[in-house]
Amino acid sequence: MSIWKKQATPAQFNAFSENTLVSHLDIKITEIGDDYIKGTMPVKDFTRQPMGYLHGGASVVLAETLGSIAGHLVVGDEKNCFGVEVNANHLRSVKEGMVTATVRPIRIGSTLHVWDIQITDERDELICVSRLTLAVKDFR
Repeated sequence: MSIWKKQATPAQFNAFSENTLVSHLDIKITEIGDDYIKGTMPVKDFTRQPMGYLHGGASVVLAETLGSIAGHLVVGDEKNCFGVEVNANHLRSVKEGMVTATVRPIRIGSTLHVWDIQITDERDELICVSRLTLAVKDFR
């Protein structure tokens, strides 16, 4: 059974993200399951730090993007979600390829959400774990 109160497709979110930081980093939503969302981001010059590795900040943007989308889909039309806190533990470095993030809920409350985001490389090795806390507010 799906946890999402709003229905959307990956294509709709990808179109909605045009001309934003999300599109600038080439983040793409690839799958929306019953209780998870997956998205990808390339490891290229625009997502690397000067030493040539994936920038930790780019990983955080990927994590917060997926968590925010999840929050948006799980609240009703009268509510909106705003980031309160995001953290990330960078476990492994990546120099090239594509990374994939998967977001799943830890807690979905009426005023606060906590989301777990795990980012893996092309070998399915965990490179980053992140947690995002969202405040749920009346939509105004």
